[in-house]
Amino acid sequence: MINSMLIERLGALKERYEEVQHLLGDPQVLCDQERLRALGQEHHELTPVVECFDAYNQAQDDIASAAQMLSDIDESIRLLAGEEMGEAQARREALAERLRRLLIPQDPADKSNVFLEIRAGTGGDEAAIFAGDLFRMYNRYAETHRWSVEVMSQSLGEHGGYREIIARLVGQGVYRKLKFESGAHRVQRVPETESQGRIHTSACTVAVLPELTEIEAVPIEPNDLRIDTYRASGAGGQHINKTDSAVRITHIPTGTVVECQDERSQHKNKARAMSLLQARILDGERSKQTAQRAAERSRLVGSGDRSERIRTYNFPQGRVTDHRINLTLYQLDGVMQGRLETLIEPLIAEDQTQALAALGA
Repeated sequence: MINSMLIERLGALKERYEEVQHLLGDPQVLCDQERLRALGQEHHELTPVVECFDAYNQAQDDIASAAQMLSDIDESIRLLAGEEMGEAQARREALAERLRRLLIPQDPADKSNVFLEIRAGTGGDEAAIFAGDLFRMYNRYAETHRWSVEVMSQSLGEHGGYREIIARLVGQGVYRKLKFESGAHRVQRVPETESQGRIHTSACTVAVLPELTEIEAVPIEPNDLRIDTYRASGAGGQHINKTDSAVRITHIPTGTVVECQDERSQHKNKARAMSLLQARILDGERSKQTAQRAAERSRLVGSGDRSERIRTYNFPQGRVTDHRINLTLYQLDGVMQGRLETLIEPLIAEDQTQALAALGA
């Protein structure tokens, strides 16, 4: 069953769903395409939750009806009621589990395309060769999902593989599938150049970063602006020397200053200056995001040392171990051919289990 807090939350979501349904029929909303699109998306997201909640409540009602029938004087009716009770209880539990999963907050980046970055760590040439193996592994996995792979930059290793390779993967649910691949990947095998047959241990780092969406508009508060007008200097005839048509705008929070004196009209100069200010602040936001991405990359991949690892690929034993969930599979050949679901799905399931535990708490 679902606890009272979740029932209350589901009730609020159903009320919102009914409100959204009403708004979607409002003539004023129908004239506002942006709001209509946002409400349509919200309706799409709420529909499976509400439908499941209605089915859950129906199961509850069926259990209550069966409970009343259990006290009937007719034995055949009591037997039928017992069967209906068991079926309704099983249905309720299945619906309760589905509701809990539907209530898990969705990662907004799950639908994003990604930047996949693979770098050779400790291990010299063997690490670079393994980086090449990992890239082929992910490339084959992408092919099975019909994702496109665009290599953005690469630095080849001296004896094969890559010192570094960065690719953009585009497709449905790329980040959702690959977001747990970030970290240090360790390989244990006998390099081709090893004449004594000794096993070497090398490492590569993998970073999976969601592609940032374009910032459509930079919000600028009027109170954050200082606007000065002044008389333009330079050639331009009598008008330009007699009118305070030039505009200087200072964005106080960032200290960004823009000027425009090209137009004779103060309004036109102000509009151009505002457009330039938007562009400069946007560029600053992109630079900030780039810095955040670099910091996130550092957090995800660690130092690339052999001792830091999320996964070990042991070729002599044909096994792969994910150390985060203590999962060991003797399917290394298949994994290196891109059959990664046996590793990825347990990681997603573990993440959902933890989210469900937090939700229940």
